[in-house]
Amino acid sequence: MREAVVEGIGFWGSGLPDWDAACAWARVGVQPAQVPARPAPMLLAANERRRAPATVAVALEAALAACEAAGREAAQLPSVFTSTHGEMSISDYMCTTLASDPRAISPTRFHNSVHNAAAGYWTIGTGAHVPATAISAGRASFAQGLVEAMAQLAAGSEAVLLVAYDGPACGPLGEVAPSEGLLGVALVLSATPCAGLPMLRMALEPCAGNDAADDAGPLSRRLAGNAMQPALPLLEALALERTQVLLPAGPDQTLRIDIGHG
Repeated sequence: MREAVVEGIGFWGSGLPDWDAACAWARVGVQPAQVPARPAPMLLAANERRRAPATVAVALEAALAACEAAGREAAQLPSVFTSTHGEMSISDYMCTTLASDPRAISPTRFHNSVHNAAAGYWTIGTGAHVPATAISAGRASFAQGLVEAMAQLAAGSEAVLLVAYDGPACGPLGEVAPSEGLLGVALVLSATPCAGLPMLRMALEPCAGNDAADDAGPLSRRLAGNAMQPALPLLEALALERTQVLLPAGPDQTLRIDIGHG
């Protein structure tokens, strides 16, 4: 079993633009009156903000909020970016254009199609020269992102930034890999115990039946259509001070997380 302290949390979901709004929704069902369709991360210059796809915008917004909440310098944190599908709208554009007029491919949209686009924008925006990792593991993407972050802490990193995000699917891809809305979640995890902060104790275990399928809470129900929904039970547990959560971590595998709330 590995342990990590949650130093900071970042959140941006459709209709819930920050962690405070997510907590208010989870606890009492209150939501902000007006929320933009997508965030505009001030980390990027104006031209880059316009060019960045929605998944990059939501990932960077959550990541910066987590770093600010933790009081950590963003450029100094190694990062793990995890996404189930990456930027589906650009994948749809690429496939459609390659099938109809390959010479018309936009170089700008092409460079946003790669799975590490959000990690790349993050390192550019923060000026970071520390490692940035981008992974995908289907429905287990969030749990495996946590496993990777924990491995980096175990290997000697003082703290690690974990960012999980997904956006809407479209076109034929939406039929086989459905996803709705925008969701970005970020955690700054540290190996240094700190009184008053949540402590996560994690262990990979064999999956017995449906033990990784917790009853859906308020956040999970509201954002159920997003491919990164498996991250939400942990966020709900942190908001509602629950003490355990089980996350899907792969075929026949569950990530059990026991939570101490300071």
